[in-house]
Amino acid sequence: MEDNSVIIIGAGFAGLSAGIYAQINGYRTQIFEMHNLPGGLCTAWKQKGYTIDGCIHWLVGSSPRSGMHRYWEEVGIARGREFIDMDEYMRYEGADGRTLILYTNVDRLEKHLLEFSPQDAVPIRDFIRGIRMCLDFDQPSESDPQLKRLRKNLKLGLILATKGREMRKRMKISTAEFVMRFKDPVLREALREMWFPEFSMFFMLFTFAYLHNRNAGYPIGGSLPMSLAMARRYTGLGGVIHYDKRVEKILAEKDKAVGVRLADGTEHRSGQVISAADGYTTLFKMLEGKYADEKTREPYEKWPVFPPLLYVGLGVNRSFADEPKTVSGISFPLRRPTEIGYAVRDRLPIRIFNQDPTLAPAGKTSLVVMMPSSYEYWKELAQDRTAYKEKKDQIARTVVELLDQRFPGISRQVEMVDVATPLTFERYTGNWKGSFEGWLLTPQNAFTMMKRMRQTLPGLQNFSMCGQWVEPGGGLPTSVMSGRRLVKALCKQDGKKFRTTVA
Repeated sequence: MEDNSVIIIGAGFAGLSAGIYAQINGYRTQIFEMHNLPGGLCTAWKQKGYTIDGCIHWLVGSSPRSGMHRYWEEVGIARGREFIDMDEYMRYEGADGRTLILYTNVDRLEKHLLEFSPQDAVPIRDFIRGIRMCLDFDQPSESDPQLKRLRKNLKLGLILATKGREMRKRMKISTAEFVMRFKDPVLREALREMWFPEFSMFFMLFTFAYLHNRNAGYPIGGSLPMSLAMARRYTGLGGVIHYDKRVEKILAEKDKAVGVRLADGTEHRSGQVISAADGYTTLFKMLEGKYADEKTREPYEKWPVFPPLLYVGLGVNRSFADEPKTVSGISFPLRRPTEIGYAVRDRLPIRIFNQDPTLAPAGKTSLVVMMPSSYEYWKELAQDRTAYKEKKDQIARTVVELLDQRFPGISRQVEMVDVATPLTFERYTGNWKGSFEGWLLTPQNAFTMMKRMRQTLPGLQNFSMCGQWVEPGGGLPTSVMSGRRLVKALCKQDGKKFRTTVA
């Protein structure tokens, strides 16, 4: 294009990624971000000296040996980042007094599961076989040296040729369907809780494979330092971020995107517009639905999304040194079913950040209780702001009381409680229905959704999209690769050779 200026909407991982690669390839970019911080959903916030992490559990590509790691180097996240690999994914404490430990090492996991429930040896071994099937799967990086990339492609081709049928078979099985093969109720419910029941269980296998390979580590410092590092990488390349600037409308003239109008009424022009913002808002508000054909509308009308979250952050004057360090925490049974928000629960999941001393003052610990919730429930409740606040306060009190069942004395040690609802996530990120990761991959739609969605719109030139609403499955790696893919296509369109550098 003659005008190499680009406006990017949203400074989440996808928008920052697009900006970084665009700057490297000679485009002049600026990002308009509605929040006062970069990162979008990859964020954290502080309360009374404690950091409440709103995103990261693990980061695929933490190992320097993996193909994904190169991308983290390119966008500025890898440099100086300390990752730790934990030995446990989750602990599930049964009402019968037994504790199931989901180890990250596949050999240790197999041994423990067989000892825990010998009667389930057949499905256990099938589960472990599925994880082992994924251990050698490593997507080649386009930035790998040619010979290394060739070797990886050959290895990947062999895996798909020999195991492709079994992979497709497993992709068609939901977590809910798979766990019904287990007779032991604790084992069955633990696997069901650790993964969304509707989700294809195939992706659970990949998660354990990444963990076993020490390629899904937790970054010390959590989410926000990674987002800030990407923002520094972008601005260091000459990009500009405008914070607290909400885009209200994408300007189009003669079916060409020519810029944006902000909520304050100001207009900004560019040769290209990229939206890395919420998909629904982009299509049906910023563009008023004018360029949304049947194929574009279908996902928003038919596809399931990840459920929004009820998020309770706590700051506790306690070290929790005697508790295990886990990826996703501990789930424990309640003495009696208890209403929390819109649902009655008989268990409580708790993430203890005892692996990360940077999130709390010395000798103290940041905790998070994270539960699926209902956007519609909170939306209706919020019509009465007093009722909305009272419900949040009630949840805070209830969660603290329930934690006392598992951690006696903790109610006297809690120094901070902060409750975030789906509306909180919607307010700060604009994400449709408060969803935290876009489209949910189910056995019914996995094959359709894993095909690359188009990043352009029919009838609208000089416009494209990137991020989790055009990358089914969502997540940080896919967001970064989405921005990279878009800029690579832009370079091809402009007859330029796509190039990259590392920070």
